[in-house]
Amino acid sequence: MTTNEKAFAEYERWLGFGGLPKELRDDLERIKGNGEEILLRFGAPLSFGTAGLRGIMSAGTGRMNVFTVARATQGLADWLRSSGKEDLRVVIARDTRINSDVFEKKAAEVLCANGIEVLVFDAPRPTPELSFAVRHHCCDAGINITASHNPKEYNGYKVYGPDGAQIPPEVAEKVSAAISAHDVLTGTLPASDRKPAVLGEETDAAYLSAVLNEITDRESIKANADMPIVYTPLHGAGRVLVPRALSEAGFENVITVAEQMVPDGSFPTVKFPNPEFPEAFGLGIELARESGAELIIGTDPDADRMGIMIKRGDGYELLSGNRIGCLLLDYVINARRASGGVPSDAYAVKSIVTTELASDICRENGVEMFDVLTGFKFIGDVMNRHAAAGTGTFLLGFEESNGYLKGTYARDKDAVVASLVIAEAAAHYRSRGLTLGDALDRMLGKYGYYSEKVINLPFPGSDGMERMKELMNSLRENLPDGIGGEPLTGFRDYLTGEIKDLVSGAVTGTGLPTSNVVYLRSENCVLVVRPSGTEPKIKLYLMAKGADRAEAERRLELLKADASALSRGE
Repeated sequence: MTTNEKAFAEYERWLGFGGLPKELRDDLERIKGNGEEILLRFGAPLSFGTAGLRGIMSAGTGRMNVFTVARATQGLADWLRSSGKEDLRVVIARDTRINSDVFEKKAAEVLCANGIEVLVFDAPRPTPELSFAVRHHCCDAGINITASHNPKEYNGYKVYGPDGAQIPPEVAEKVSAAISAHDVLTGTLPASDRKPAVLGEETDAAYLSAVLNEITDRESIKANADMPIVYTPLHGAGRVLVPRALSEAGFENVITVAEQMVPDGSFPTVKFPNPEFPEAFGLGIELARESGAELIIGTDPDADRMGIMIKRGDGYELLSGNRIGCLLLDYVINARRASGGVPSDAYAVKSIVTTELASDICRENGVEMFDVLTGFKFIGDVMNRHAAAGTGTFLLGFEESNGYLKGTYARDKDAVVASLVIAEAAAHYRSRGLTLGDALDRMLGKYGYYSEKVINLPFPGSDGMERMKELMNSLRENLPDGIGGEPLTGFRDYLTGEIKDLVSGAVTGTGLPTSNVVYLRSENCVLVVRPSGTEPKIKLYLMAKGADRAEAERRLELLKADASALSRGE
């Protein structure tokens, strides 16, 4: 059979399956005769990668539904049982998305049928609390039902290892193979009478205790307890624990956006529930103007990413993930210095697509910076290696996509602790007559001006993945002479693991796992090209440095032109 024939045959098999719920059957009836849609849904199964599953919710082998969730969970159960360990335990969490509760229930049902002890939360919880709970309750794995900041049509399924980090690529491959051994409609065990245990306040309190332990400057918080802070969870899982963390830290004037405190997976007040976009802060800005707040905090639906807007003149400015991360890093280093000194073994971790400003900050302050592949599990891996060796003082891990972690209690990005630390930083600078904007300007004046941008190249359609592959191959075979108006000086291919210095001719290794990423460098510019691991798109990361803002932005404009040419295959 051809791929098309297999897709249509699978569509008919689903349609004729007696155990198909009515809503999924009605969904399939609606696409009868729509060949393109049938191919999109049944042309390939929903891929289980290092980020687990993520996709649009609908019927089909390539979609998120109770059958693809059950199949993934059965494969995970098989892999866990293959270790031979008895008394296996898995904790499951969910966000506020549509069907998150349904998928959580199905995953728990499958694990229970396989004789595995299951822990679930009594309500939606932040992703970082799931990471914490895996470690706190000595679990063998964790499952998080979430699609992070994706549109409302999406949901997902992330798997965590016993260290509290998302499983690494080599484990994901084994779980994926175990999943493939099962039929998506009939491959799971029948339900059992076993029920999951329910987690609540005890785990919340332990998690919050760990978060609050990351406060450095309690005196500034106390002196600025009345400082107004506007917070929005964007209808997500941060709605309880972010305000609670701020309150227990000593902030007494936290103003929440009432309309967005309602948990609602349809995200009725925003087009995209993503704190990287200024549109997500519309209601928050209104409250900030009324209250005089200089800081607005937003977290995404599963509360692992945090974004902020700060008051600038008569308006409010959205800071990029790179800007926030560097503000946090600079603050944490200076706060440690003021409270006893920066340890000689201090280190931070960032992804290779994150601003080089962070590297400069660390270099100037005697802090070691580790660069890793995109994905917070790789930051967690660096933390685990230091913990195993009994060396290193972890200061901060962050990615440009608004993910930050301070503290070793978890192994994933945490918008709860990030919200607390940015509020603490605001209080610290306020005690010194400064705003976060002032601190940002001082930081850029000290280390140099950096300007960054991320461009997404979508590849829709059933041939999208093949076209993405062609573009990446073409780039490797036809390197540009320069980027950002400067000659190319370096090239890294994370697929082959090679770093080439185009000036000296030296070739070294990346020291990182293989990944389909190309990194181009000139004297003052960086262009990173990376296919998304969860969506049909290629992401272009543009970074430019200048002596001042005008120079950095001029170079960034030249980089944009280079990126545009790349997208056309030139």
